[in-house]
Amino acid sequence: MSVNIPESPRRRIVIVGGGFAGLQLLNHLKNSPYQVVLIDQNNYHQFPPLIYQIATAGLNPSSISFPFRKLLGRRHDAYFRLATVRAVYPKEKYLQTSIGKLSYDYLVLASGSTTNFYHQQDIAANAMPMKTVAEAMGLRNALLSNFERALTCADDKERQELMNVVIVGGGPSGVEVAGAIAEMRRYVLPSDYPDLDAGRMHIYLIEGSGKLLNAMSPQASAKALSFLHKLNVEVKLNTLVKDYRDNTVYLSSGQTIPSLTFIWVGGVCVPALPGIPDESRGPSGRYLTDSFMRVKGLEDVFAIGDCALISGDMHYPKGHPMMAQPAIQAGRLLARNFKAMASGGTLQGFAYQDLGSMATIGRNLAVADIGRWHFSGFFAWFLWMAVHLRSILGVHNKLAVLFDWMWSYVTYDRSNRMIVRAKLPAVLQERRQREEETHWGDLKGPDQR
Repeated sequence: MSVNIPESPRRRIVIVGGGFAGLQLLNHLKNSPYQVVLIDQNNYHQFPPLIYQIATAGLNPSSISFPFRKLLGRRHDAYFRLATVRAVYPKEKYLQTSIGKLSYDYLVLASGSTTNFYHQQDIAANAMPMKTVAEAMGLRNALLSNFERALTCADDKERQELMNVVIVGGGPSGVEVAGAIAEMRRYVLPSDYPDLDAGRMHIYLIEGSGKLLNAMSPQASAKALSFLHKLNVEVKLNTLVKDYRDNTVYLSSGQTIPSLTFIWVGGVCVPALPGIPDESRGPSGRYLTDSFMRVKGLEDVFAIGDCALISGDMHYPKGHPMMAQPAIQAGRLLARNFKAMASGGTLQGFAYQDLGSMATIGRNLAVADIGRWHFSGFFAWFLWMAVHLRSILGVHNKLAVLFDWMWSYVTYDRSNRMIVRAKLPAVLQERRQREEETHWGDLKGPDQR
């Protein structure tokens, strides 16, 4: 196999990652004087703010995913390739990918972030992260399978392990998944498992700092804590997870919690990419850039989104929050700057415009910070739904999400409670492994256009 991008007299921009930042850049480079190539290890864009609803059976995966090729349509200036980037060669200006080499004129790293386990090997090996649709599907399968096993389990200790849920991380993802699982306990378990004592299901939310939602206001943090208490979620602040082994969570307070459902949303980082020097990377592995999003020390390499730490914004000296809005705004601005570069115009430095932040905890329970205004309860919950519904790609997806939300609100039911496991046939697994080994070993030089 090869990347097989047609020859073109246009300069080539390669975008690594089709998240919020990469997708905005791709869309705003339409009809530009560049050839654009998008590389992603999935063939679809996923909507991270709603991934927790996949994990808790509230939505179908297809409702928050959108195929890249459908987005590209009949564009003749843009191409998508399903591949994993293995290394970057900045001097030679090419990428080594799982399907071959790809040369570039400009490279944009928009690969996002991954779960940070802080070098705790037992936790990394056994915890369940929730960063992608695939991981959320795995968590949903685990939750539902544990309910089924708890129903037939003869051992009381094992039943408690199956029913206890431990969530690490008090940011938006942790708060939202804790609230969603609490609502499953309140509404789903009594109807689906009437002979299973839902009162034995304990939900723990562990946060290392003294407050939830650290990026939001103190008012939002206090309200979120109050809402979680209302849902009978046991919140433990100023507490660290020391280890997880033998189906037991060990806390810094000395307490131990038996659990087979150990969810880790306690932090993110950017994995090292061979070819990017250490001096170009900052805290959590993020790529250090100037205000024009050029990676420090590298020529014609840019970074946007969660993987970038953009300097020059006096309001965010430690980098912008790793959320959707900074990524979207950076993608749009970089597209304008590329067009300015082609026409000899002036480049504009990035300055993030904070449009607010919000988090939902449950039915009619949410918090929102909009400028100096702070909202909570039903209005914040309705605002949260409206903003997220507007941001989802595709009319069909918007309608599917809206219908599922309306159905859940009216019936108190979550309709996507299937345990679905997929396994590739052995012949396809072997073929994929051979292809990966072949193209990883081929490191001779950039292909000619």
